[in-house]
Amino acid sequence: MVVTVRSLGLSGITGYEVSAECFLSGGLPAFDVVGLPDAAVREARERVRAAVKNCGAKFPVSRITVNLAPAGQKKAGTVYDLPIFVGILAASEAVPPLPADAAFLGELSLTGALRGVSGVLPMAMAARRAGIRQLFVPAENAAEATLAGGLTVYGVPDVHSLVSHLRGEVPLSPAAVWEPEEDDSPLPDLRDVMGQENVKRALEIAAAGGHNLLLIGSPGAGKSMLAKRLPSILPDMSRAEALEASGIWSVAGMADPRHPLLTRRPFRSPHHTASATALAGGGPAMRPGEISLAHNGVLFLDELPEFHRDVLEAMRQPLEDGEVTVARAGGTLHLPARFQLVCAMNPCRCGWRGHPSGKCTCSDREVEKYVEKISGPLLDRIDLHVNVPSVEYEAMRRKEIPESSADVKKRVDAARAIQTRRFAGTGTACNAHMTPAQIGEFCRLDTAGEALMKSAFARMGLTARSHDRILRVARTIADLDGEEAIGAAHLAEAIQYRNTDILKG
Repeated sequence: MVVTVRSLGLSGITGYEVSAECFLSGGLPAFDVVGLPDAAVREARERVRAAVKNCGAKFPVSRITVNLAPAGQKKAGTVYDLPIFVGILAASEAVPPLPADAAFLGELSLTGALRGVSGVLPMAMAARRAGIRQLFVPAENAAEATLAGGLTVYGVPDVHSLVSHLRGEVPLSPAAVWEPEEDDSPLPDLRDVMGQENVKRALEIAAAGGHNLLLIGSPGAGKSMLAKRLPSILPDMSRAEALEASGIWSVAGMADPRHPLLTRRPFRSPHHTASATALAGGGPAMRPGEISLAHNGVLFLDELPEFHRDVLEAMRQPLEDGEVTVARAGGTLHLPARFQLVCAMNPCRCGWRGHPSGKCTCSDREVEKYVEKISGPLLDRIDLHVNVPSVEYEAMRRKEIPESSADVKKRVDAARAIQTRRFAGTGTACNAHMTPAQIGEFCRLDTAGEALMKSAFARMGLTARSHDRILRVARTIADLDGEEAIGAAHLAEAIQYRNTDILKG
């Protein structure tokens, strides 16, 4: 007898339907799993055998063959334990025929309890697209599965409860749709930073338009402190953005079962010893990297020149396309990577170039070699280059309280609301993502602006890319001022953020 049980699998961060076909036949007792299973899937045989016996059912003494279709797609992980278990019980008629619109996934323990698995959210969304209406998952993953919508989700604590439900004895209660609670935990606030008003202005512009930012200054100037306060002024994520980011975190095994939906924009800060694979993704399990975990959020690279050259160059294509394509022998992986890059670095190897103390011991050639660790194409993709000067003593002892993140966020939200209306129905989220056609439509300059842009293009040796990025930043500055047209003052402020001379001390 052949029984087909619907289940789900993962290909990168996308879910797809898998059918577990269970066939009981005569012959010597055996238990085979086919369909390109990995070691974890093959080991399901022992977990399923123990779970069947521990739930009070009789394990069939026959030849058991389980095919995971599509058979040409590699299957990995422990998610197929539960569908194999249910298929064997249904094939041996220990439970009634299964509903046609039901799917099962989860890992079994030897006692029959169900353990949580990763990637449930994208699999639940794939189930909804496939027409599945009932989804049985481990109780730990039930809240996450309800985020997909359009499904009746059953959180299964153990196989005893599942068998009783399938036999109609003690039905399981559907899981309630999880709704996020308001997160009132405080974020680092800009009011903690004394002085540095010019850098705070740059942070506000970066947050309002989604622009990339480079902070350059001596040790102790507050670069990392300022960067870590950027999330406190970023606009809130939409529901679609939150689901995208949460799905990536779920696949990476980083979802919190109690709070499966990210309500704040991700902020990732990898160490400078991270590899290119850790940043871009891939590896034996073909998992998302840091730039995908920062999708719809911020990727902060502290001590930028200390990262390996190949690690930094891996970001060039994702910064343009908002997607990273990882090609390996095991397959090709397409991952979303629409992140906001924030970097911090010292002006030289010793760190004290330009400091009032005069402690720098680096020669001009040593400074050039230090800065050359960062390629020109990568710097060209960073919109704002900001000098972070040393904080003066008077600023540290100032009595008045600096402006809070909440006040800055109000202006950022107002500017983003303008952009939302401007780009409605186009798929563009903010000014930093404008297409060339949109730049031509929304970033027109008056006569004074054209003269200023022409002069800067020739004097600073700008590229076509940096020309467009200056216009995007100018558009954001105008939005912060509530202006419909880009004025010469807006353009001048945007141009001064492209001053690469600060990289030479």
